[in-house]
Amino acid sequence: MLVGHETFDDAGIFRLSDHVALVQTVDFFAPIVDDPYDFGRVAAANALSDVYAMGGEPLTVMNIAAFPSGKLPIEVLSEIFRGSQDVVHAAGAVVVGGHTVADDEVKFGLSVTGRVDPDRLLTNAAALPGDVLVLTKALGTGILATAAKNEKLGAAELQALVASMTTLNAVASRVAVALDCRCATDVTGFGLLGHLSHIARASKVRIRVDRGAIPQLPGVRDAWLAGARTGGAERNLEFVLDMVSWGEASDFDRALLTDPQTSGGLLVALRPERSAEYLSRVPGATVIGEVVAGGAAGVVVA
Repeated sequence: MLVGHETFDDAGIFRLSDHVALVQTVDFFAPIVDDPYDFGRVAAANALSDVYAMGGEPLTVMNIAAFPSGKLPIEVLSEIFRGSQDVVHAAGAVVVGGHTVADDEVKFGLSVTGRVDPDRLLTNAAALPGDVLVLTKALGTGILATAAKNEKLGAAELQALVASMTTLNAVASRVAVALDCRCATDVTGFGLLGHLSHIARASKVRIRVDRGAIPQLPGVRDAWLAGARTGGAERNLEFVLDMVSWGEASDFDRALLTDPQTSGGLLVALRPERSAEYLSRVPGATVIGEVVAGGAAGVVVA
């Protein structure tokens, strides 16, 4: 076992040989969008992201589904499977089977197996002082999805939300590996600050985040001002309290930085001399901070 659960990393890594290791992960959840096909696509991109966060390539997936048989048409489940399969095939992987149970609520996700070179894997425990921190997708999926469920999100904002959540992190991962990066994670349920705190703890470093540089999905601030809130953000805020120095962050800043993401972007730590090339090759990538020397492990919001 090269990577286990000890550092809150994105997936487990098991060495098969000197040059090949398996990446294994699983993720599933209740619908975050109403359209079954889009839900399948989002769930697949979200689960596959853990393999990309480790620098790997997905090989096979198994579907995990809970479905209220008799309460919803079976075509709903078929559309979820179809959406997932389309994204899995786009990733170059294959669906080999899965398991479905009867439940009162729809839930869906994937167990994913991938492959990675043990000498070139990405982990959240390899950040170094002086590294530049790059985020590859805008934040706000939790706030926007809540607004959408309450029918308080415009069509254009919903379209942008779904487009972000169904975009694979394949390019972001492959470029990181090609540039010899060693540290990355994907931003999902713990929110940006939660995943930054994982890097800080595992790498034993201090991280400075520029709150003004954080990219936002269209409509996030308006949705939050209109009352969109998530229980996950409250739990995330409690989780990071002893690790974060907030500075002059506003209530909205705190909400955005702790917003639980679904199929969020990669958070990559790379040497400064490689950052320009990474930004030029990964659409949407933005520098949001840096790893700094000195002080206890933690995150400073500046």
